[in-house]
Amino acid sequence: MTKNDAAMLTGSLAELGPNIVLATFVLFCRIGACLMLAPGVSNAQIPVQIRLFVAVAITLSLAPLLLGLPHLQSLADDPLSLLRLIAMESLIGGMIGMLGRLFFSALETLAVAAANLLGLVNPFGVEVDPNQSMPPLASAIALAATALIFVGDFHWEIIRGLVASYRAIPIQSEFDPAYALRQIGQVLGQSFLIAIRVTSPFFLYSVIVNFALTLINRVTPQIAVFFLAPPFIVAGGLLLLYFAIKAQIGEFMSGFAGWLSWG
Repeated sequence: MTKNDAAMLTGSLAELGPNIVLATFVLFCRIGACLMLAPGVSNAQIPVQIRLFVAVAITLSLAPLLLGLPHLQSLADDPLSLLRLIAMESLIGGMIGMLGRLFFSALETLAVAAANLLGLVNPFGVEVDPNQSMPPLASAIALAATALIFVGDFHWEIIRGLVASYRAIPIQSEFDPAYALRQIGQVLGQSFLIAIRVTSPFFLYSVIVNFALTLINRVTPQIAVFFLAPPFIVAGGLLLLYFAIKAQIGEFMSGFAGWLSWG
């Protein structure tokens, strides 16, 4: 930070005066709502207190950069206007976080479908989201993708996107439901396309194996093929997972990183 930037920041803080706490809380509404739904930080296995402290810490860290925004200099003292502003900022932040969550929801959905096709369904899967128990294969894929958010420093991209959102959607802007729906539709299409590419080997494996078992059953109807085949299907699926998981997770994280950079 240069001397001129420091002087401008000091002047902005002096203009805010007693409204500095209120302006910081307005920033917290958008940042906290985004982190409440964004993948990684919003994981149910992270205690609520830690998630709250992370949101507060990020807000306080970004406050010196954002308190100089023009709209924060003219906060009204009207309670109704403040409530409306808090609601709009929370909706905007929630929409940003939900767009990132849709990528992982698509991956989890298709990973559960792949686990069903491979016969790897187990009611005692690891819980990734509250009130949701997924098969072990889907849990492993989802947990690996979530861990790579922090390993690959994508959480910094989420913070960068939050800062950039104040230029794209300034404070005191109206929440546009039509724009939000368009963004959700685009992200859904992009995320499911990436997730289908990631899980397509399991679908192809299931189709080929079941077709082969059908042919074998037609040739030798005396043998209960579909009772003898599940161990071989599961073993083949695990072998396919061993060789393909690195490329699959890399493909998904590349798509997610592309959305973070340009979305």
